[in-house]
Amino acid sequence: MKHTITWNGHSNFKIQSDDKILIIDPFFEGNPKASCSWESIKEADAVLITHDHGDHIGQAVEICKATGATLVCIFDLVETMVGQGVDQNKIIGMNIGGTISVAGIKIKMVQAMHSSATGNPAGYILTYKDDFCLYFAGDTGLFASMELFGKLHDIDVALLPTGGWFTMDSKDAAYACKLLNCKTAIPMHYGTFPILEQNAVNFKEECAKLAPDCSVVELEIGKEQEI
Repeated sequence: MKHTITWNGHSNFKIQSDDKILIIDPFFEGNPKASCSWESIKEADAVLITHDHGDHIGQAVEICKATGATLVCIFDLVETMVGQGVDQNKIIGMNIGGTISVAGIKIKMVQAMHSSATGNPAGYILTYKDDFCLYFAGDTGLFASMELFGKLHDIDVALLPTGGWFTMDSKDAAYACKLLNCKTAIPMHYGTFPILEQNAVNFKEECAKLAPDCSVVELEIGKEQEI
């Protein structure tokens, strides 16, 4: 399978594997780094939300309504999203530790150390039919159980927040790479606002020291890249 990823700034990603498309944390409106609008998403099999903060829910409702995509989120958030217009039959509420399958992709919800008003914040471990494995950390601090993720899953790519203040900073994210034993790390949730780390320089330097076998790939916003 061919796997590509497009970063739309912050934690907003499109992940495409052959003809299967996942959208994660689609924060377009109000995102100063987004190079396109949510209307650019013409097709999607599923939209994944990590938690209920506005810079992560973003335009999930609009995209699901426009494309017919299945919305995946923490169970406690289902009622709110249905109330905002998501079809009850096109939403899957799940919880930490659970695994579902959408479009042939195994989606496992895992914990994230963060806050939310509704339910718990989460991350996702995605496993494809060709055994390609991607970990999307969501907004999180560093936590020791990441080592278990690395033992239970052969993680090819980890998407990790590096901006600090609200999430891990570069040093903690680099140590997460060591715990996860991931082959490749992609930094996210940086540079969006002045309060966050503005680039991935520190992350690359810390990874070289703490997880030298992990390759860091810094994505260009709006540009599709094969992973």
